[in-house]
Amino acid sequence: MSDYGPQYGLEAVDRLPFSTPEKAQRYQTDDYRGAVGLNWYLTDPTLQATMAYYLKPDELAVVEPHLTRIGELMGGPVARWAEETDQNPPRLQRYDRWGHDISRVVMPSSFTESKRAVLEAQHALRTDARAAQVSSGLALFASNYLLNQADIGMGCALGTGGGMVQSLVSAYAPADVREHVLAKFASGEWAGETAQLLTERTGGSDLGALETTATRAGDAWLLNGFKWFASNCAGEAFVVLAKPEGAPDSSRGVANFLVLRTRRDGSRNGVRVRRLKDKLGTRSVASGEVEFVDAEAFLLSGEPTADSGPSDGKGLGRMMELTNAARLGIALFGLGNARRALVESLCYARQRRAFGGALIDKPLMRRKLAELIVDVEAAQAMVFDGIGAPNHRQPRGMRQRIAVPVTKLKVCRLGITAASDAIEIHGGNGYIETWPVARLLRDAQVNTIWEGPDNILCLDVRRGIEQTQAHETLLARMHDAVSVSDGDETTDLVARRIEHLDDAITAWAKLDGAVAEARLFPLAQFMGDVYAGSLLIERSAWERTTFGIDHTALVARLYAQRYLADRGPLRGIDADSDEALDRFDELVDGALAL
Repeated sequence: MSDYGPQYGLEAVDRLPFSTPEKAQRYQTDDYRGAVGLNWYLTDPTLQATMAYYLKPDELAVVEPHLTRIGELMGGPVARWAEETDQNPPRLQRYDRWGHDISRVVMPSSFTESKRAVLEAQHALRTDARAAQVSSGLALFASNYLLNQADIGMGCALGTGGGMVQSLVSAYAPADVREHVLAKFASGEWAGETAQLLTERTGGSDLGALETTATRAGDAWLLNGFKWFASNCAGEAFVVLAKPEGAPDSSRGVANFLVLRTRRDGSRNGVRVRRLKDKLGTRSVASGEVEFVDAEAFLLSGEPTADSGPSDGKGLGRMMELTNAARLGIALFGLGNARRALVESLCYARQRRAFGGALIDKPLMRRKLAELIVDVEAAQAMVFDGIGAPNHRQPRGMRQRIAVPVTKLKVCRLGITAASDAIEIHGGNGYIETWPVARLLRDAQVNTIWEGPDNILCLDVRRGIEQTQAHETLLARMHDAVSVSDGDETTDLVARRIEHLDDAITAWAKLDGAVAEARLFPLAQFMGDVYAGSLLIERSAWERTTFGIDHTALVARLYAQRYLADRGPLRGIDADSDEALDRFDELVDGALAL
């Protein structure tokens, strides 16, 4: 029996016959720490550069200390709590001891502790920003990006419908209800306590077919119906789609209603949770089937029109307008999944040894990791551009109508493929639930469903093109982005692809209905590919001028080669060099600072 035991930190099971000090190193399992325990802001040069890109130096000086603390919080306690909650998800207490239906969702302590810590950190950020007369919006978006790397279920619970509820309540709710609800939000008591209830058994996307009905009762309404899938159903305030009595049986008849857990008189409202969903992932957010039985509700719309029935006929449109903002949040979920998958993959590949060397030194592994780095940075550029915030180069904000569905389509799919790649990189360990990447894949899959799957996003792109010519705004954004470059080979390639995209949209508009609809998916993909390439060009020009470095220029080149270049009949296999391999260490250093 070898004596290479305690001095190498090995347990009895690891002290194998004929071992050597070199072999004993294989069992140093403490080396496999992964992303948990890192400060996710300080180890992310791309996020730090993004904040510098959008914020002025005095603004960055206010928010960056908070992001540093939040990066430590998310990479430490919140990430650990997320694992606990995934193994001990919310449960439903349907009845009290007297048999009354109380529909109480019991959250695990790991969730409530995590939620409290996140809200406190974000509140401190808001408070200091307000005192310094600095907007906290972008920093909070970055904070949510860090949170999503730990747990997109928590991101869903905290982000589902809060802004939408406040916006609609401010505009339309009766005075006493408005005062009550806004006071709850102002105090922070209802932070993360809202949801939007749309989906019924007839399907999630065909909202005009919903069956929940509303009957007028004084200045309120009574809702009766059944929502098949409601995320964050443990909340206190819900925006619910229903058809008022007398409204047309179409999307024009759909209206928004506010439903609170408690009636105005203090009694429990007619909101029943039938059961919680047994989901593939995002187990930390309570999703369930909700039944309304004469539930007190308040119409969130203006005056009726001649053909809309009792509401103004704009309920579905108003909801979809707000949904477009929510879609950007879902894209941020996908980006968080992808970034966490990348970091876990880099950490594992650095420690894992196989075939006589570190996994990260193998050319095929470097190819995969380089592709992940490029894809994540391109996705990050798209998601943050979707906010429409001004940056150092673009002094005014630019809102994009169809950029958001295009971004969601591309980035949410990346969240899935990146998580799948991370499992493959980890090998059999990645497939085991006690390792960190299996949950990433389970969680990531929902992002292509929440707020519209790929096909619905494509239909929204069509509406944007046909109804508002929104593609012209997107094309203008792309042209503007590449105009700042000095005109190197990559910039010229992206500029040509913008022109080709313009031609493709024109050609698509001439197709017959069925064929045109079927071609929407490759058209939206084309948009996403060129949009991301143009943003990387813009960012690289700023980075070179400001810091004298060309990390993003390298990323832009590799991205364009992969997604936009004509690689010829041999698909580039005959190329005698590979810049991703030649400059791999530089790529990694720009993606993860350890």
